[in-house]
Amino acid sequence: MDEEKPIVSVVIPTKNSGDTIEECLRSIKQQSYGYVEIIVVDNYSNDKTRQIVKEYGAKIYLKGAERSAQVNFGVKKTAGKYVYRVDSDFVLQVDVIREAVESCDKCGYDAIVIHNTSDPTVSFWARVRKVERDCYKNDELNVAARFWKKEAFIAVGGFDETLVAGDDYDLHDRLLKSGFRIGRIKAEEIHIGEPKTLAEIVRKHYYYGKNIGRFIRKNPKKALRQLSPLRESYVKGLSNFFSDPTLMVGFVVYQFVRYAATTIGIMSEEK
Repeated sequence: MDEEKPIVSVVIPTKNSGDTIEECLRSIKQQSYGYVEIIVVDNYSNDKTRQIVKEYGAKIYLKGAERSAQVNFGVKKTAGKYVYRVDSDFVLQVDVIREAVESCDKCGYDAIVIHNTSDPTVSFWARVRKVERDCYKNDELNVAARFWKKEAFIAVGGFDETLVAGDDYDLHDRLLKSGFRIGRIKAEEIHIGEPKTLAEIVRKHYYYGKNIGRFIRKNPKKALRQLSPLRESYVKGLSNFFSDPTLMVGFVVYQFVRYAATTIGIMSEEK
């Protein structure tokens, strides 16, 4: 690799990610920035995840129990100046890594926020989620950098492994409190692992609800603002919902189901 170009280490935590990991890896291989290593930390998948990863020549390690621990472990194995955490059900627009590196090198940022949107072709609920996610462009509250200078990530201690939900918000907040500078780029990530049914939404948010208490107790004031169903960013994006009444109805249903499942999860948390 060209020593004049910094290496970016992409760390991907996986668990039974066979349905999406190939698209994820392909999008990384197709990046316009060529100085990339891929490190996959797999949580003992019993599907074809590891087989696919090997076909793409990525380094692979086994580690549980949750994504925070997997990413922290993966960072220890990296050779890059920069670390980029990518979940296995995301694909990247072609210039994501190049823009992130250039923004850090030219503007002196220590971390980069990369907007993630949803693939609207997955389902009706994915269309609802896309409009919701796009409300968060340039939002300063509901935001989490996932591209970092490795030294900044290490300096704040990486992810808090006691957190299952809210771990990305927590890391972002600690970077800011430590004085690190965080920028943004135009290129985006696209989430292809969107729910297809309300049942999937219930299961996901019930699980997060059972685990979100630790995050709230650690960051009570800001956490409650970040997790509130009443968000200023929604007001800014209302015009997108009004353009299609079915999306507005879907958004209301989605929010009700999401927060109901989360609330039941919180009430079921094991103390």
